[in-house]
Amino acid sequence: MKSLVTGATGFLGSAVMRCLVAANHDVRVLVRPDSNRKNLENFPVEIVEGDLLDHTSLHRAVDGCDYLFHVAADYRLWVPDPEIMHKINVTGTEALILAAAEANLKRIVYTSSVAALGLLSDGSPANEETPSDYSAIRGNYKRSKYQAEQTVKQLTMKHQLPLIIVNPSTPIGPGDIRPTPTGRIVLDTLMGRMPAYVDTGLNIAHVDDIAEGHLLALRQGQFGQQYILGGDNLTLFQILQYIDEISGTSQNRINIPTNIMLPLAWCMEKIAVLTHREPRATVDSIHMAKKLMFFSSLKAERELGYRHRPAIEALRDAVKWFRDNEYCQ
Repeated sequence: MKSLVTGATGFLGSAVMRCLVAANHDVRVLVRPDSNRKNLENFPVEIVEGDLLDHTSLHRAVDGCDYLFHVAADYRLWVPDPEIMHKINVTGTEALILAAAEANLKRIVYTSSVAALGLLSDGSPANEETPSDYSAIRGNYKRSKYQAEQTVKQLTMKHQLPLIIVNPSTPIGPGDIRPTPTGRIVLDTLMGRMPAYVDTGLNIAHVDDIAEGHLLALRQGQFGQQYILGGDNLTLFQILQYIDEISGTSQNRINIPTNIMLPLAWCMEKIAVLTHREPRATVDSIHMAKKLMFFSSLKAERELGYRHRPAIEALRDAVKWFRDNEYCQ
């Protein structure tokens, strides 16, 4: 029972790896030669060096495996070259799924994202059936994940693959070494760098619950189906208040309308081109913030037995991890 995990050096991928090790899977991980391997330390996993852009390495990685968890993705809200993100998230995914099909793996769990799904205009929670309009999708990451999911669905139908799609919402918790864009919200709040907010909302779930959902999808998911793995729907203001409560601080924040934030985000992007440092806000992220990104995990709860803990526990674990690992210096 050997499982290949991609993205295991990253945030969600490492949580999936830990979950599989705890479930006594023989785990192999695909790792880029230059990756930060902190999340792999002290775990009994087999490391195979490779890259989603190196198709030969993908065949080597899947050889001898029973299951594939494809978690790896380029998750950034701003990139100087969007084509690189497309190659990793779309072309690389297609190559890996085809390699897995050729190797006759027993089951494949593909980690998509709620970013690939539609949203409801009234702010009520969307589900797996909510229509998504590609022309209305903002942001290179969201567009690439939508395209990747469509590609995976086409490959699944064409080759009759034993594949299940999971759509995680916003993972929060330990192991966010980069950190991710959402992890930066937590860290910036801890550091007193969140003096303002916009009226938006996110679905927050503990990264370990989402990882457990991957294992449930492997065991009980239906081929060709997809499942949202989420948690609690919270406004950004509620999230910031929770972090203040956990950290024992209190901050007065300004509510800035998104239309005022747009020119500021535009300026941040122009500066990022010169500094090569990811901006704290982008034009696309502000446009996305105009909608409440709320989702429902009822299908996963009903069909997989998926459960999630309260969002404040995820935030509490994230705060502790950032502090224990000296990110708050």
